[in-house]
Amino acid sequence: MEKLPKIGLPILIIIVLTIVFISKSTITIGSGEAGVLYKTFGGGVVTDEPPLGEGFHLVAPWNKVIVYEVRQQEVFEKMQVLSSNGLEIKLDASAWFQPDYAKLGLLHQQKGENYVARILLPTIRSAARSVVGRYTPEQLYSSKRDVIQKEIYEETKKIVEDQFIQLNEVLVRDVTLPPTIKEAIERKLKQEQESLEYEFKLTKAQKEAERQKIDAEGKAIANQILSASLTDKILKEKGIEATLELAKSPNAKVVVVGSGKDGLPLILGNQ
Repeated sequence: MEKLPKIGLPILIIIVLTIVFISKSTITIGSGEAGVLYKTFGGGVVTDEPPLGEGFHLVAPWNKVIVYEVRQQEVFEKMQVLSSNGLEIKLDASAWFQPDYAKLGLLHQQKGENYVARILLPTIRSAARSVVGRYTPEQLYSSKRDVIQKEIYEETKKIVEDQFIQLNEVLVRDVTLPPTIKEAIERKLKQEQESLEYEFKLTKAQKEAERQKIDAEGKAIANQILSASLTDKILKEKGIEATLELAKSPNAKVVVVGSGKDGLPLILGNQ
């Protein structure tokens, strides 16, 4: 009985060591994540093999796994940049990005886990300063927001794609101008709108006047043609036709053909 504890202790130690070994040798990668393997005795960061994907993995206890989120992420940035005429513009932007999955080992080895603050954000700020500096505050406020958004995206992507970062989109969410500049631009835009409205009304009135003139000229020409075609003979013929139509009326009357003025029929009634 005294030997049992002596025999059981080594077994207990083996069991504990086995549990520790297994716990140190396994890792579970979650959804939307990937792992970079670091071999302590095998050359450090593994860059020539795909990263560890989602699920359960067995890893030697002396090695390490650094887990990265590889799904699309969003980072926000507020910047103060200068327009083409030197005025300070506040820009509120965000970027959609994710690490280059196939090159995750290189990203960890060369840029580190803090790659967003170290690489992505400085590049966005640099691109924003470069792009906004090409435009006036008026252009930034009105018609060029989509253009500068596209240009910031293209300039940022050109740099970060060589830094093992996949840039999906850059969004310019807000452009804030100095209050005095904003008010001046709004007044100018309002005046331009009123000018366009006035020009539209003026053009409409001119077209209506032209239409009425053409209509009047057409009626005048038609009257001239009609007057030229109404000879005495035609007028007499029309008079006879009209008199004969009246004669068909049920009212009592006497029609004397050729007895009226200019030889037109004469209608005699009982009044």
